[in-house]
Amino acid sequence: MRVTKFEHATLTLLDSGRTLVIDPGSFTSPLADLEDLVGIVLTHEHPDHWTPDHLDRLLKAFPGTPIYGPEGVARAAAGYDVTVVHPGDTVDLDPFRLEFFGGQHAVIHDSIPVIDNVGVLVNDEFYYPGDSYAVPTGKKVRLLAAPVGAPWLKIGEAMDFVLAVAPRQAFGTHDMTLSRIGNDMGRARLRWAVEQDGGEFLALEPGDSTDI
Repeated sequence: MRVTKFEHATLTLLDSGRTLVIDPGSFTSPLADLEDLVGIVLTHEHPDHWTPDHLDRLLKAFPGTPIYGPEGVARAAAGYDVTVVHPGDTVDLDPFRLEFFGGQHAVIHDSIPVIDNVGVLVNDEFYYPGDSYAVPTGKKVRLLAAPVGAPWLKIGEAMDFVLAVAPRQAFGTHDMTLSRIGNDMGRARLRWAVEQDGGEFLALEPGDSTDI
C-alpha cells in the first residue's frame, strides 16, 4: 500500500491499482492522475479538510464514489451523498478496510463549539486521527500520519499522542499553517517521540510517498 502526502491534511492511499482519498481540503491543490478512486473519507467538516470544489472534481472523474464522514460532515455537505460513520464502525472498500475511532475534534477554545471528528485506520496498518489525539486502542500501527501544526495543537500533546500510538513509522501532516522553521521544529519533536519506541520518522513533503 502506497501512502502519499499532499499539502496540509490531504492523503491518498493506493493499493492494487485502487485509490482512497482522505481530507481533500482548501489548502490542497487539485488532485490529478488518480487511479480507480473507490472512496473518499472526510474526518470532519472544517474547510481545510474538504471543499465542494474538490468533491465535484473527484466525483466528475469517478462518478458514484462513496463519501464517508461523521454526522457533522453529512450536515455541512448536505448536497452530497455522505455515508455517516461513527467510532467503532468498519467499512470494506476492496482492497481497503476502514475502521473509525475518536468522535470529537480537539478543543480549540472554550468559545468554539466542539464538532464531530473521526480518525481512520486503514488495513490495520495506517492511521490518521483527523483533528484529534484519538488513539486507536489495541491496534499496532505501522504508519502514523501525525498532525504537527494547528490552532488546537500544542506540540507536547502531539508528542504524547505519538508516544501513545507507538507506530513503527510516522510523518507530519496538518502543516500548511506553519513556517518552514516551525514545521522543522515540530517534526523534530515528533521524531523524538516516535524514536522512543524504536520507530522511524519520515520527513515527507507534499507529493512524497512511502510504501507499507
